[in-house]
Amino acid sequence: MAQVPQRFFDAAAVRTWCGLSLRALGRAREEIDAINVYPVADGDTGTNLYLTVESAVAAVEAVFAAHAVRTGEPPGAEPGRVVGRG
Repeated sequence: MAQVPQRFFDAAAVRTWCGLSLRALGRAREEIDAINVYPVADGDTGTNLYLTVESAVAAVEAVFAAHAVRTGEPPGAEPGRVVGRG
C-alpha cells in the first residue's frame, strides 16, 4: 500500500480548499436550505453550513495575516488546526 506523505496539505492548499468550499456553499445554500435535512425542518441547513465554513475561512485568513507581518507563509499544519476552531 502506498504511503501518504505526512504533509499532504500545506498551508496554501488548506487556504485554497476553504475558499473554494465557501464559494461552492454560497452557490448551493438556497438549494440545501430547501432540502431541510438536519436537525429540524426549519429551512436553514445551507445557511448554517455556509456560516460555519465562513467562520473557518476567517480563522485561516487570520493565521495568514498574522504570519504575513512576521515571517510570510504560516507553517503547514497551523491553518489546518484552526479550521476546526473556526
